[in-house]
Amino acid sequence: MDDDEGLDRVLTAPNVITLLRLLCIPVFLLLLFAWHHQTWAAILLATLGATDWVDGFVARRYHQVSTLGKVLDPTADRLLVGAAVIAVVVHRAVPLWFGIATLTREVLVSVMVVLLAALGAARIDVLWVGKAGTFALMFAYPAFLLSYGTATWQGPVRVIAWVTGLIGLALAWTAAGSYVAPARTAFREGRAARRSVV
Repeated sequence: MDDDEGLDRVLTAPNVITLLRLLCIPVFLLLLFAWHHQTWAAILLATLGATDWVDGFVARRYHQVSTLGKVLDPTADRLLVGAAVIAVVVHRAVPLWFGIATLTREVLVSVMVVLLAALGAARIDVLWVGKAGTFALMFAYPAFLLSYGTATWQGPVRVIAWVTGLIGLALAWTAAGSYVAPARTAFREGRAARRSVV
């Protein structure tokens, strides 16, 4: 199939998966704050984090990549991370400084991506260190939530949450710094491509 074929499709399996993940965000918030089911909220959050790769895999495997999916998937990821971090901080299961450090990195990377796109920069490939950092953080936040309490079993879970959380935060900020050089290259290539068209 040609790379551009079907890019305008809306109703595709990966887009449906992404939409379902988006619809689960309010369910997570209801479980945590309205229905006070901390454990189920943590399990749902962990499931959403663990299935982050599914929609992208389905899109590539079954040739269902679409323009909407390219926008919807990262948007869903950012909304999920934002909702998870803010909710877990408000629930007091994780310190405020940790939540701020996580969200600041997400905002910086998101602003950089939008700014580069607006300036006509070439596309930057996602770095594996960034993926690893995000995966570790999306494991850590449900673990923090699950470990919030006084039960004996929650102590070891909290240790695991801190280990994976600190590793994830370090990897995420390392990735943010690593994007600076590729961003400059992408900007130069994008400008050169625009000049050649003109």
